[in-house]
Order: sequence, then C-alpha cells, then structure tokens
Amino acid sequence: MQSIHLHRNIAIYLYSMCMGTSKTEVFTAEQNQFANLAKAIGHPARVAIIGFILKQESCICKDIVDELPLSQPTISQHLRELKKVGLIKGSIEGNTVCYCLDKTGFQELVNFSSAVIQKLDTPNIECC
Repeated sequence: MQSIHLHRNIAIYLYSMCMGTSKTEVFTAEQNQFANLAKAIGHPARVAIIGFILKQESCICKDIVDELPLSQPTISQHLRELKKVGLIKGSIEGNTVCYCLDKTGFQELVNFSSAVIQKLDTPNIECC
C-alpha cells in the first residue's frame, strides 16, 4: 500500500514539474506583454482602481482607501501590479503616494484589440 502512495506522489510531482510551468518563453514578447496586461486588468479591484484614477483630473497624491472598500495593503498590492505592467506610473512606495494612468500600457491594449477587430471586419472572414 505504501508503494502505491509513493508511486502516486512521484507521478503527481513529475506531472506538476512538467505541466506546472507556463512556458512563456515559447511565446513572443508581445504575446507575453499583452497577456500580462490582460491579467492585470482581470481583477475587479484593479478595474475599480483604474476607474477611480480615470475620474481624477490630475495625478493622485492621496490615499484611495476611503474611496474603495479595500484595505490599504490590498490597494497597495494592486497598485504595484498595475505599475509592474505599465498601466499606471508614479511613486507608490512609502508614505508619499502619487500615481496616474500610463497611456502606453493602455495603448498596447487598444492596439491588440484594434488588430483583432480589423481582422474580424475583413469580408472573407467567416465564423460559425
């Protein structure tokens, strides 16, 4: 019985080692970048943060904890993720927090989406 469990555990480990990697190196830099952007905006808290920043008239240099139903550490983590992929820019470390949306990251999302729409608008494209 112990042997069966050992073999099963070894099989699970080997499977996780082979299948657990995302193999991002087989994709282009552009594909990886778009996937990272999409992943970053794939969380409703980040969408809410982007929406809040979008409503502001200038860079935000204040705490947004009062504006969203999230804790300070949670908001800080989401801001770091948005900054890491280039959707926001500024200083989000320490006591001084100033940030705004970064047009470059959003332009990449628009460019990819536009290319898809343009291809779908091609007359010879048929879909089920």
